[in-house]
Amino acid sequence: MNHDRTTVRRRIALAFFLCFAAGFAAIEAMPRARLLQQKKEIDAKAQVPMSGLAPDKGKFRILLEGRVVGNEEFEISPSGGTWMARGSMTAHAPGGGDIKASGQLRLSPDGAPIHYEWTAQIQKKGSGAVDFVNGTAKSAIDLGGKSPFLQDFTFPSPRIAVLDNNLYYQYAVLAQLYDWKSGGKQVFPVLIPQDMTPGSISVESIGPQQVESAKYETLRVSSTDLEILLYLDAGHRLMRVDVPSSKATIERE
Repeated sequence: MNHDRTTVRRRIALAFFLCFAAGFAAIEAMPRARLLQQKKEIDAKAQVPMSGLAPDKGKFRILLEGRVVGNEEFEISPSGGTWMARGSMTAHAPGGGDIKASGQLRLSPDGAPIHYEWTAQIQKKGSGAVDFVNGTAKSAIDLGGKSPFLQDFTFPSPRIAVLDNNLYYQYAVLAQLYDWKSGGKQVFPVLIPQDMTPGSISVESIGPQQVESAKYETLRVSSTDLEILLYLDAGHRLMRVDVPSSKATIERE
């Protein structure tokens, strides 16, 4: 079982590595001891701030070193008494094959995840689902074997940020979860479902920043190993994502 689980993670990690930005998937892929320490730090902080969701719809270009390698279409919209955030991306990895991924995330009105489903394909197809219940993420991955891989993760807050491999619309959701009125550095528990990797990130407003010919409100998303910059318009819609360490940019068309 341990060997099989390692194989699963290697396959998923390979798919993401070929998609040009392994750093995204490693947003907080920390060893277990560090994860436990980080959990203690989250527990010692205030609750994750409460903020509402807003509808959004669009398309992103995915660039590596300035060259377009893929795109993603996404939508965030109300659905009955809940919200639905969904996206679908395709990309061609330099020196590799085509990559496809899709995800559908159901959220409560305060942004807490309820249910998430994903599919991903590079050489083989995989899929998975996560149910969120009172801060516990009940995760399953299916790679076509006899049975799916199952694992539960418990977090200190039910308002968990879902940041999955190769699906960038989820950073648009994260920007909406950030409490802009309070500002400052805010810590969020995070789950990467395709990797079955839990952890935490900090999100901090660093004010308006000039990018090429436009000025954006900017959030800095940080883990122990990675920094990501989110650029947003006046309505806090995600317009651009920069990952300096991997020379990757995701920008709204």
